[in-house]
Amino acid sequence: MTVERIVEPAFTLSSGPVDAYPAVLRALSRTVLYDFDPVFQHFYEAVTDKAKVALRTAAPPVILHGEPVLGLEAAAASLIARDDVVLNLASGVYGKGFGFWAKRYCAELVEIEVPYDDAIDPAAVEAAFRERPDIRVVSVCHHDTPSGTLNPIDEIGRIVAAHGAYLIVDAVSSFGGMDVHPEACQADIFVTGPNKCLGCPPGLTLLAVSGRAWDKMKANPDAPRASILSILDWENAWRRDQPFPFTPSISEVNALDAALDLYLEEGPEAVWRRHALTSKACRDGIRAMGMTIWPAREAIASPTTTAVRVPDGIDADALLATARDGFGVSFSSGRGETKGKLIRIGHMGRTAQPLYAVVGLAALGGALRRLGANVDAGAGMEAALAVISNQ
Repeated sequence: MTVERIVEPAFTLSSGPVDAYPAVLRALSRTVLYDFDPVFQHFYEAVTDKAKVALRTAAPPVILHGEPVLGLEAAAASLIARDDVVLNLASGVYGKGFGFWAKRYCAELVEIEVPYDDAIDPAAVEAAFRERPDIRVVSVCHHDTPSGTLNPIDEIGRIVAAHGAYLIVDAVSSFGGMDVHPEACQADIFVTGPNKCLGCPPGLTLLAVSGRAWDKMKANPDAPRASILSILDWENAWRRDQPFPFTPSISEVNALDAALDLYLEEGPEAVWRRHALTSKACRDGIRAMGMTIWPAREAIASPTTTAVRVPDGIDADALLATARDGFGVSFSSGRGETKGKLIRIGHMGRTAQPLYAVVGLAALGGALRRLGANVDAGAGMEAALAVISNQ
C-alpha cells in the first residue's frame, strides 16, 4: 500500500489551533506527576493563582480538562434552568451555535441575529429586555472567529447587569489578545482557554464564574454533577487540600503554566499591542492588494483574526491549498455560513508578531496570482511594512 506523504507547512497562520510557543512545547515534556502527589497539588493551586491574575478576577477560575467547547456546553447545561428565558446574541457561526445548546435546557430561546459580517447593537439588547423583561440569561460570543468580528461585550454586560440577568461570554479567541476580562464585562460565566492567544495546544478550558452564578448553578437541580460537563464538581479543585473529580490533564496544566508565565512576564498590555499591530499591518496590506476584509467596518475587526473576502471567481479551498502547498503557509477556512466566502489569517500568541503579517500577505498574494487573480502582492507587503516601521 502506498501512503501519501503530506508535507508540514512552514508557517501555521490559522485562527486555531495555533503554533504554540517553544517554552510551552518544552513544558509539555515535563515529568507527568501523579495527580494526588502533594507536589502536583501545590503546583495546580499555583497555576490557578496565575490564571486568576491573568483574568483579573477576585476568585480563582475553574480549569476544565477539555478544549473550550467543553466549557461552553457546560455553561449552558449548568447555568440555564428549565424555567429560564434565554436571549442568545448571534452575530456569527459560534454565537448562533451556542443557541442550540441553550435551547436544550431553557423554557424559551429568544434570539437577536445580525448578518455575519456585523456586530450586535447594545440598543437591540436593551429593546429585547423592554419587550421581554422575563429574560433570565443572555449569551454572547465576543469574537466570532469564523467572521473575525467583535461584539461590544462591556456595553452589553452593563445592560444585562442592570436588568438583573445572567451573562455567559464566549471569549475563547479574544482573551489574551486584547483587553477583555470577566469582571470588566460583568460576565457570570466567562469561557476562554489557553489554546488561542496564550499559545498553547488545545486541551483545557478556563472559566471565570461569579458568586451569583455559583449560587444559581447550585440551586439548579438539572446542573450536571458527577459528569464531564460538571462545573460544580470543580469548584474547589484548585485547592491543594481538595481531591480532583477525575484525573486532570497533567501535561496540559504544565503547558498552561508556561503560557501564563510568558503572558504575565511580557505584560498583558504589551501582548495586546503586538496583536493589534500585527492585525493592522495585515488589514492594511489586504486593502493595498485590492482585496476586502470581511467585517462590515474597521471598528469591529478583530485584532486576533483577519477575515478576508475571497475574490469573485476564486475557489476558497483552492486558495487555501495553493497557499499551503505552494508557499508553505496554512490559513483557516470559513465555518458554516462563512465557509467558501472568506479565508482567515490568525494573529494569536506566537504568530501575533508583525513579521508574520508580511509572511501571510506574501503567501496569500502569491497564491491568488497563481490562481489568476489580479492582485498587487507587492503593494500589500509595502503597506504592511509601512505600518510596522511607523511604530
